[in-house]
Amino acid sequence: MLDNLPRGTICIEDIEIGMKRHLRKQVTDRDIELFAEVSTDHNPVHLDDSYAQDTIFEGRIAHGMLTAGLISAVIGEQLPGHGTVYLGQSLKFLAPVRPGDMVMAEVEVTEIDHAKRRVTMHTRCEVDGKNVLKGEAVVLAPSRKFD
Repeated sequence: MLDNLPRGTICIEDIEIGMKRHLRKQVTDRDIELFAEVSTDHNPVHLDDSYAQDTIFEGRIAHGMLTAGLISAVIGEQLPGHGTVYLGQSLKFLAPVRPGDMVMAEVEVTEIDHAKRRVTMHTRCEVDGKNVLKGEAVVLAPSRKFD
């Protein structure tokens, strides 16, 4: 994975609206196979070339939630980072991600509620400059006062 900043924690006291973090990851056949195993989602559109060829995608695609998991990685490792608790996530899938695609997952802070330690972020994933997923996350950020 190619991160734009080191992993760790940014406490609520240091988070600002407009802050962004991202990572890039190439989705591999192994990633798809492992996700199928862990999630128990063995839909052949993800795993069987001949089956997937006859679908609207005309080939295998990664699980949508595998792609969404990259957003979770940015939130859990970079912004806010370690100690963050997910409260909610909306997702809209815009295009398929295929084996071999380089996905860029990015989060951007749009709202902060310091009293409740809540941070709202615009989330997105893109492949070759084209959005494949977008949404919004709400998280409970760590604080120097409590952690």
